[in-house]
Amino acid sequence: MPQSTIATSKTTEPAPADRTALIAVTVFPLLVVVAGVLGFLLPGAFKPMAPSVPYLLGIIMFCMGLTLTLPDFTAVAKRPWAVALGLCAHYIIMPGVGWLIAMGLHLTPELAAGVILVGCAPSGTASNVMAFLAKGDVALSVAVATVSTLIAPIVMPALTLFLAGSLLNVDAGAMMVDILKTVLVPVIAGLLARLFLNRLVNFVLPVLPWISAVVISVIVAIVVAGSASKIVAAGGIVFLAVILHNGFGLGLGYLAGKLGRLDAKARRALAFEVGMQNSGLAATLATAHFSPLAALPSAVFSVWHNISGAVVAAWLARKPLTER
Repeated sequence: MPQSTIATSKTTEPAPADRTALIAVTVFPLLVVVAGVLGFLLPGAFKPMAPSVPYLLGIIMFCMGLTLTLPDFTAVAKRPWAVALGLCAHYIIMPGVGWLIAMGLHLTPELAAGVILVGCAPSGTASNVMAFLAKGDVALSVAVATVSTLIAPIVMPALTLFLAGSLLNVDAGAMMVDILKTVLVPVIAGLLARLFLNRLVNFVLPVLPWISAVVISVIVAIVVAGSASKIVAAGGIVFLAVILHNGFGLGLGYLAGKLGRLDAKARRALAFEVGMQNSGLAATLATAHFSPLAALPSAVFSVWHNISGAVVAAWLARKPLTER
């Protein structure tokens, strides 16, 4: 989902774009599951689409850029400590936990690299929606997600090389170029479009979550199709790895906010900023630089983190906000 489709005001009544985002994030896991099943059952229909995956990701990131506004960036300057804590927690916890899980479960080099790669990805594109549902600090959520995406071209290849370089050949330079082309350039293009074509962009904002949901689902179908012959053998262990990875991310993200003495709303936001990954980017890079099988953890993560995120958000929303 694009990042700023959720309002950051203190009103309790969601705007039309907010309601659209909430509906989309509810339906999104179902769309991804259906796409995964189709990719598994009809691999021949989706395998030939593999070269289009980077362009599909570019569409998602362009949509994200369209949702960004100047207040999203001023929020970073107003709360540098909280944003820095969120970034450090995200890029330390998820890559580290991914490596530990890959080693602990004795995954094959391809699957291990895939788990590590999704751990090294920036924050997930639906994280701010989950923060909104959980009554968390949406402004902080948007700020962390935005900055983690902008610095991904440098941080993600470096972390992947460090943690997965002994498993498979990692061309960090080529990966950096790919992230620049498929993430940074589309995000900046979307941001410029929002700046100069604001009236037109505001008109299409309500449909952006749906565009992102459909495009991510297509990416999942393509990734699953690429490894359909190996899913039966690898699916169970990959699902376990993803559940552990996401669960530790959500829990340790919340704990990081607590240790950093952030308030309850900020802690809830960090839980999702740490635990939810841009699995579409990870799947794209895994397919391009490793193998279709290495992209399988990202595809499973796309399904699971939206389901678990929605469940955790609903649970947190029922708990009263406290400062302790």
